[in-house]
Amino acid sequence: MTDMKLKASRADKATFMAAYGHIYEHSPWVAEGAWKNCDHSDLDTLEELSAAMAKVVDAADEAAKMKLICAHPDLAGKAALRDELTAESRSEQAGAGLDQCSADELDEFNQLNSAYKVKFGFPFIIAVKGLDRYDILAAFRSRLNHDRAQEFDTALDQIHKIARLRLADLT
Repeated sequence: MTDMKLKASRADKATFMAAYGHIYEHSPWVAEGAWKNCDHSDLDTLEELSAAMAKVVDAADEAAKMKLICAHPDLAGKAALRDELTAESRSEQAGAGLDQCSADELDEFNQLNSAYKVKFGFPFIIAVKGLDRYDILAAFRSRLNHDRAQEFDTALDQIHKIARLRLADLT
């Protein structure tokens, strides 16, 4: 098992929240729920902390899950162009080359973002680490063929993957 730099068993709530409150995009309630619902020694490894945070999300009602999904920015969207992303999102999108899109690619991202939101009512979410903009566009096009329930579940799965990757970056 991978050890986390900060051992939850040795941290107070404020220290824990400062370290992990940002892991789920604009949703510190996830880290707070993990802190409240677990023996803190059960949060000392990447695997344990990741599972505890995912469990908080999975136990949340649909409205809270929707708010979490909607907290994520559009890929290569207006927030990115205005430099309004969180540091994590900015780094993740740049790592996938989304900051290097051509005008045509940006136009396609904008069209896909709009079509996806119209169809599903929330933004397209994918863990971009290890992908490039071509992979992301292909996934975008493919997932537009899904139904809403499938995409809702896929969005949450991708959010958990993003969170786990963010936690791994802290080790």
